[in-house]
Amino acid sequence: MRHTTPHQQLYTSLNQTQMIKPHSMIYLIVLLALNFSCTEKKSPEKNVFQAEHTPLKTDSLTFTSSIRAIFEDSQGNFWFGSHQEGVALFDGKSFTYYTTNEGLADNQIRSIQEDHNGTIWLGTANGVSSYKKEMITNHIAVPQSEWMKTDTDLWFNAGNQEGVYRYNGQTLSYLAFPSSKTTNTDYFYAVTGLSKGKNNMIWMSTYASVFGYNGTNLSSINNESLGLDIEAAPLHVRSILEDSKGRLWIGNNGIGVLLKEGDSIVNFSEKNNLIHPASTRRGDQSPPGTLEHVFTITEDSQGNIWFGDRDAGVWKYDGKTMTNYTQNDGLTSNFAQSIYEDKNGQLWFGTFDGNVFTFNGTSFEKRF
Repeated sequence: MRHTTPHQQLYTSLNQTQMIKPHSMIYLIVLLALNFSCTEKKSPEKNVFQAEHTPLKTDSLTFTSSIRAIFEDSQGNFWFGSHQEGVALFDGKSFTYYTTNEGLADNQIRSIQEDHNGTIWLGTANGVSSYKKEMITNHIAVPQSEWMKTDTDLWFNAGNQEGVYRYNGQTLSYLAFPSSKTTNTDYFYAVTGLSKGKNNMIWMSTYASVFGYNGTNLSSINNESLGLDIEAAPLHVRSILEDSKGRLWIGNNGIGVLLKEGDSIVNFSEKNNLIHPASTRRGDQSPPGTLEHVFTITEDSQGNIWFGDRDAGVWKYDGKTMTNYTQNDGLTSNFAQSIYEDKNGQLWFGTFDGNVFTFNGTSFEKRF
């Protein structure tokens, strides 16, 4: 059967209008209007939702799953992304919640950004959603074979795909990494973290490797280049940061923090005696006072580097000394999965149990 495009159908219909009776013209116009309406809804690049459900509003944060992302937008609103319950918008008075019921691509929020137009972008576990004036748009990525970048690009994880999403202001593209050599799903190339760096670099951490792209070359740091034994103590990267000095911090789930300065890479945790002697250097539970399972890394405006460990609380490195903060310092969980500094220099911490804290300089105060 031969298929025609909407424009071909319109051309054929108009050529036939001379044979259509006047009372049939109204039917034709309605039919054509419906045809174009359906065509618009099937756009391959995005799906726009006007929330069918009224978003939930509360006076307190109701999340019970981990806070994976915190962001302050240009209007001073705070956004909190959860592991299982969507995103919450706090306007200073109340929280408004958005989930898949309101059109989000997924309820697991991994990143939150804002573009120069004031649109909020949410990287989820199953695609990219944007929010503008209470409208949610889900963007469908177009595969792109050629890597490229600009200074204004937005970058996102691509779920469990072995690649990354890039938004250039008009189109969301999917860029695939070189094929991984392992069939072990613990060590494949799904993106776990992103960090913009100096020299036009974007760093993309995956479970099995760290990729760096400067607009020309795609480089990698992996088990082979580091000389790691993939059976004994492999990379299992969960976080990444290039700091203001150009140092690259690589947080692992098992072997702690790797620090790259220039061409030199050292195990920062091991150097500071923060790997337990009996550690399996894999995913086993670690005792207090260690830095083995690092799920978030942030630099504050004073140049301090902050680490969120899965088992041992929050660590602060001031360039000389490591300081450890735990539940004894006000946290309700020793697993901080997100650390964020707002425009006023206030540090925010999102924990595994769905709570949000700020740091007063010596201890933590529960905010939500």
